Amino acid sequence: MFALTLTAELAGVTNLRPNDTEDSPFWYTFKVQCTSCRETHPNQVAVSRFENNEMSGSRGEANFVWKCKNCKRESSATIKAAPTPYEQSEPAKPRKILEFDCRGLEFTEFIPEGEWLVDGTDSNTKFTGVELTEGEWFDYDEKANDEVSIKELKWEINRA
Repeated sequence: MFALTLTAELAGVTNLRPNDTEDSPFWYTFKVQCTSCRETHPNQVAVSRFENNEMSGSRGEANFVWKCKNCKRESSATIKAAPTPYEQSEPAKPRKILEFDCRGLEFTEFIPEGEWLVDGTDSNTKFTGVELTEGEWFDYDEKANDEVSIKELKWEINRA
């Protein structure tokens, strides 16, 4: 079992989370490595918690099924539950966002592509379409008359 953890400086906002619903699934993007031959796949892979794929040999289903091009071993990964929103704290603390079960593969890096959501701390303004690929995000909260931001993003994948 592995966990994706985030540490970030949130100013004026809280409840950072991916826009991840059944109608609008979030595709979690990772770099992947085979645990058998240690080959790192050159392309990024995307995983949705709402998509299930058959594993060969009728071994069930997983959100992500992958065959290593180097050693030909089939591996799988399954996201265990909905993502946990990251709440603002002083100082910024690492928090578990997502938990996944990997069999025969390891996600080595998370790429925060896709649409994220965040709420104003005092105003409860709903910010949508938040992009985190640049490593930071800035906006203005009209209700609070203040600048809001997400900075110093640090993503880690650890054993849960």
